[in-house]
Parts: sequence; structure tokens; C-alpha cells
Amino acid sequence: MISLIPNSPALLVKSQKERILAIADLHIGWEITLSQKGIHVPTQTPKLLQKLISLLIEHKPEKLLIVGDIKHTVETAASGEWRDVPDFFHTLQEHVKEILVIRGNHDGNLEPLLPQNIKILPATGAAFLNIGFFHGHCWPSPTLLRCETFVMAHVHPVIVFRDQAGFRITKQVWIKTACRSDELAKTLIQKSNMQAEKNTEKTFQRYYDTAPKAFYIFIMPSFNDFLGGRPLNQKNQGSKDYAGIYSGPVLRSKAVDMENSEAYLLDGTFLGTISQLKAIG
Repeated sequence: MISLIPNSPALLVKSQKERILAIADLHIGWEITLSQKGIHVPTQTPKLLQKLISLLIEHKPEKLLIVGDIKHTVETAASGEWRDVPDFFHTLQEHVKEILVIRGNHDGNLEPLLPQNIKILPATGAAFLNIGFFHGHCWPSPTLLRCETFVMAHVHPVIVFRDQAGFRITKQVWIKTACRSDELAKTLIQKSNMQAEKNTEKTFQRYYDTAPKAFYIFIMPSFNDFLGGRPLNQKNQGSKDYAGIYSGPVLRSKAVDMENSEAYLLDGTFLGTISQLKAIG
């Protein structure tokens, strides 16, 4: 049901009835932050828009799902975002029937910037075609554990390569990691103030009429390739467990073993596990 689009930080979720194109981390207005530091870069939003329109034309989805961080400022909106964000989405509406946005940590005060018929979903996520999507800066809804697969963003995953001369190359990657659904369910039950039984699965069954099923988490690269990212294969100095380099509560929890997660380049090339790649970071 999930197809990673080759050479693109986007994926397609499809069934016999519909196709959903999913992207994440647009960060429209990131240039404003640079200009405040004296670095003036022309707006790159038109290039971002054209790249997305090309995917919509090629794959013809009925829905576009953006998994958080539409804009770059966090709590408010900068003057450039008031111009670029509405124009961006009005143009997108000419190429896709429905646009849905899962709120990210940079999406405060987002509603006034978007056309009224664009649906904003909570940061705790939503399920589409038995796949649970959430941004990743906060815990997902326990209801998403009905899904076998999670897709999250927020991390901007990259891998860094260093040669003997000290040159450094950074590449965007997809991350696939196993998920301990029982451990995640236990944590979400506690945070939801449910009355827990000794058996986590029974508690979840009682509240949601299903057992927790999450097996895998895919972490999306940012669609805005002008952004940087924290290299996941770079050791966090002063930390023995490397937890400091993993962004978001799920990745820092016992439910996910990030050290044994798999990294793939955008063209699908398997690089190895994060633990293996630390040798070149």
C-alpha cells in the first residue's frame, strides 16, 4: 500500500479506490530566518511548489496529505508567510481535489493562512488506508495503534559521510524502524489516563476493540531539500545512549530501537543500519 516515490521525498498510499500523495516539512518562509541574520536568499517557494505540482501531475492522487510543518516560524506567522502560504495552497488546489494537513510543531496560527476548504488534522495524527500518520513532535493518538504501519516526519533525517581528508557529504534518507507496539501502547495508555490492567493488550482491547498492531515506522525526509537535518549516524557527544540526536518522544522511547533502524537513499539504495553508519559519521 505504501510506495516510496523514487528520487523524491514523497510517498504514495494507494488502494483500489483512492491514491494519497504524502509529503512533510515544507517550512515555507525559512529564508526569513536567514535574512534576520544578514543572509539574504530569494524566496524558494516557487521551486518547492513546482516540484510538488510535478508529482501531482505525474501520480494523479485524489488527496494530498502534508504531515506537518507547513511554515517555518513556530507560534506566529511572518509577513512573507502571509503572502507565500496562501498563494502556495491556492495554486495546489488547481491540481488536487482534497488537501489535508496534520499539524506540526511549526504550525501555530496556521488557520488564517490556509483556504477554508483545507482540513487541518490534530498533531496526534490520523489514519488513512490502515496507515497511521503523525508529525512526530508529540505522542500519536492511541487509536493509530490499530494500524500496522506508522509514517512520521519532524526529524529531517540525513546521513553524513566523511572521508579520510575530512570532507563531509550529507544525504537525505528514508528511515525504516521496527516498533514495539506493546511498549508504545503501554506508554500511550499511561499518558491517556486510562485504567490499566496488568496486560497491556487487554487494556487496549477494552478501550479500542482491537489489539495494538504497529510493526514499523517510516520516517519521511523533508520535502524542502534546502533545509538541513541532524545526521542520525553522528554520535551525540557526552551521551552513551545517543538519545539526544533523536527528535520526538516516540523515537526516544523504548518502543523504537533506532540503532538498528534501516536507512535508504531517496533512490532506494539501502545504506545499512544507523549503528553501522556511525562508523562513517
